[in-house]
Amino acid sequence: MSTFKVLLAALTVGFMPSLSLAAEPAPVFNDAQKAAIEATVRDLLTKKEPEIVMQAAQTLQEKAEKEQAAKGKEAVSQNLDRIFKDANSPVGGNPKGDVTVVEFFDYSCGYCKMAQEVLKKYMAEEKNVRFVYKELPILGDASIYASKAALASVAQGKYIAFHEAMMEAKERLTEDSIKKIAKDVGLDVVKLTKDMESDKIKTMIKANQDLAADIGARGTPAFVIGEKLYPGALSPEQLKEAVDEVRKAKKK
Repeated sequence: MSTFKVLLAALTVGFMPSLSLAAEPAPVFNDAQKAAIEATVRDLLTKKEPEIVMQAAQTLQEKAEKEQAAKGKEAVSQNLDRIFKDANSPVGGNPKGDVTVVEFFDYSCGYCKMAQEVLKKYMAEEKNVRFVYKELPILGDASIYASKAALASVAQGKYIAFHEAMMEAKERLTEDSIKKIAKDVGLDVVKLTKDMESDKIKTMIKANQDLAADIGARGTPAFVIGEKLYPGALSPEQLKEAVDEVRKAKKK
């Protein structure tokens, strides 16, 4: 439904109380009459009183955002252990940090690569944050291959280096380029390609996909900090503010 029709419906509902007080039933309009009335109201709102449309649209948008935020917080609060304490999710930063930042990402996602620049700089400066990596390949076969390879690299103790190298790669990721990156960071590629096909790796990725769906993380990147879901890439200021907010809440 268009924004205008939503507004028109809202205005119509607003007039209903006065109509219900009338002694006679409200008139029934045919399709042509309804179209004419809608055109008249549209003309009035868009040409005579455009600020009404803008204000109403803003109000509806704010309401929708608040409702979405409330649903997101509830979903996160119901899945805290899966988000923060999953033993299979790779961990970076300070394992004993006072705040945990969780990221859902895809190696083929341009916005994830932008986020990586912010995160890498932040983690270099911030020494008391724990970081949890949630592989969420949603952009095709190359993404799935990259995530499987990344999770398999944990067994060789090279996850962080491999993760960063794939995120910072300028070329489009393919099976060949992923294997080359793996070799460049010191991974045993033969062992890696064998390990990445294990049922355990597939189960880990499926678990991340299910978790993302359950908390409303519909794209990448997506972050969970505290009990809030942050969809999309975060600026340095937004990331710092989110972490500081959790720390302040802990002091109360």
